[in-house]
Amino acid sequence: MREIILDIDGTLWDSRQVVADAWNEVTLARTGRHPGHTRQSVGHLFGKTMTDIAQALFPTLPAQERDALAWACFRAENEALERTPGDFYPGVLETIPQLARRQRIFIASNCQAGYIELVLRHSGLRDCFSGWICFDDTGLPKGENLKLLIARHRMERPIYVGDTQGDWEACQAAGIPMIFASYGLGRVEAPLPSIRRFDELLTLPEAQ
Repeated sequence: MREIILDIDGTLWDSRQVVADAWNEVTLARTGRHPGHTRQSVGHLFGKTMTDIAQALFPTLPAQERDALAWACFRAENEALERTPGDFYPGVLETIPQLARRQRIFIASNCQAGYIELVLRHSGLRDCFSGWICFDDTGLPKGENLKLLIARHRMERPIYVGDTQGDWEACQAAGIPMIFASYGLGRVEAPLPSIRRFDELLTLPEAQ
């Protein structure tokens, strides 16, 4: 059986509205300016590294000020999602235990520390996962983190499930195949095996 490595945003759940509200609140409190983030406008930032998001959110600020404000947004995002979780996509909560009974599953995300853990707490499925890694753990791009995760857990036939071009490029860098979650937040230019619902992983040949 393959090991399956999962993305979070756009693959397991949709947290855009909660994140937009948290970023708006922090930016308004600290700068006096309401940035007007919406569920739609933050979507294109999901999947990017924290440093790339910081640059996109506050491009005109000096680096130290920009990073301090962005990291405050990320902390507020975690706090808000602890109170109000994102919406898990159809089939996620039912399918993960079934996957875990037959193969090892993991998470790799470009998120901040604590984000993966809060998703697992809300899902109640922490014990289904054999390991995870995020950008804030290492400061490395997803491709390098995939390599680390694969080596750390001695994976033999890993495959990644994600929803963006960045995910595909990370898989290319790590030398592993990918399944495209077409219901997610992005697009991928390469022709890939795809799923329209998360539970299709149970029958997709490439995931076996």
